[in-house]
Amino acid sequence: MATNRGNRARQTEEVENTITYVQCDGLAAMKMVKHCHEESSNMDLAQGALLGLVVDKCLEITNCFPFPKSDDETMDEELYQLTMMRRLRRVNVDHFHVGWYQSSNVGNFLSMALLESQYHYQTSIEESVVVIYDTQKSGRGFLCLKAYRLTPQAIQMYKEGDFTPEALRNMKVGYESLFVEIPIVIKNSPLTNIMMSELCEMTPEEQGHNFLDLGTASVLENHMRCLIERVDELYQESMRYNKYQQVVFKQETEKHRALSKQAAENALRVAKGESPISEEEVLKQFRPLPVPPRLNATITSGQINTYSQHISQFCSQSLAKLFITQSLQNAKESKEVSK
Repeated sequence: MATNRGNRARQTEEVENTITYVQCDGLAAMKMVKHCHEESSNMDLAQGALLGLVVDKCLEITNCFPFPKSDDETMDEELYQLTMMRRLRRVNVDHFHVGWYQSSNVGNFLSMALLESQYHYQTSIEESVVVIYDTQKSGRGFLCLKAYRLTPQAIQMYKEGDFTPEALRNMKVGYESLFVEIPIVIKNSPLTNIMMSELCEMTPEEQGHNFLDLGTASVLENHMRCLIERVDELYQESMRYNKYQQVVFKQETEKHRALSKQAAENALRVAKGESPISEEEVLKQFRPLPVPPRLNATITSGQINTYSQHISQFCSQSLAKLFITQSLQNAKESKEVSK
């Protein structure tokens, strides 16, 4: 028994420690950024495949290509991906499938579709990751490129397909244990680093003032609007579960009343020398109610947590900008007074 537990612990550790960080090539990152911004202008969701290889504990992303956007239902996306990887192999480009990427807006990437897609990727390709690129946050000057993987508990939960509160509690699955973030680093060639250094020196000083932009009202407004929508969704889920609990309580009360009534009738029947009625006849009248799944509520809670973290981080950065701007303004005023 102890050996089995040890084997399970080692298997879990192997799954958790398959990769420790993701290394993304600069060209692949630029392709993802370009595709996500092009699709965000049309309010569409950008998705694509990640190509690369695994070296020890590092997942290297060296190339990517977008998924086709077509309304033609006859188009086979799997055949399209296989054709793309086959053609990349012919030109000596890394063609191994290591995951996929998706765009997001204000951090709204957690969903059932994301969970299902990553489950199928991770069960077929053990080292696969999903890379999320936030277009709006990156547009404000903060590159938001994050890699996620499903936890072993989330994979087991989705494999069993039981999303009841009892199952989630037994597997210790919550919104904080659905996904685990994998550190991601961007690697460029030495020539690219030299070119970027020269571009930084060529940038006029006036263009650096936008780093102190204090126009945060629109960003906070979007974050708060999305947060309110998710809180409303969580409230609706809570109301449905509370209604289910009320119906279960009412059914249990009626069941106990019926059993008590039957027990009194059985006592009279025994006193008359008649055979008592079995409890199964009464229990057949009360069928067990289906338990509502709690996975949607768990995902919504995780999305609320993501919004809260983004708001906290953005407010902290805005306060830092405000203090820096105030110091610069005071220095400018004191310099003018001295003149």
